[in-house]
Amino acid sequence: MLETADPQALARFYSELLGWEITKEDSDGAAVAPPEGVAYIAFQLSDGYVSPVWPAQEGVQRMTMHLDFEVVDLHAAVAHALELGAQEAGHQPQGNVRVMLDPAGHPFCLYLDGDNS
Repeated sequence: MLETADPQALARFYSELLGWEITKEDSDGAAVAPPEGVAYIAFQLSDGYVSPVWPAQEGVQRMTMHLDFEVVDLHAAVAHALELGAQEAGHQPQGNVRVMLDPAGHPFCLYLDGDNS
């Protein structure tokens, strides 16, 4: 469950990013799920939502979690995420990983498996 000021918009972002379907959408939240399996990501309306910062800074809302997505082509995956409204984080700690920020500011990582780097 990711908190956000606009759960429907964040659901649309992750639906497009991952190719998952929006499986729930109402005034309080939304969810996306893959075509097969039991996993899903839910988005909950949070009044007064404050985006986390990456990397962590003293006295500022810290990241409490992040999502990792393995990709085949890191450059293409980053370009796709940017087209959908993500931002590339300023701090990039590894060459085979790109830390991205979704439209609500949640960090997520796109990464290449060690065999693909």
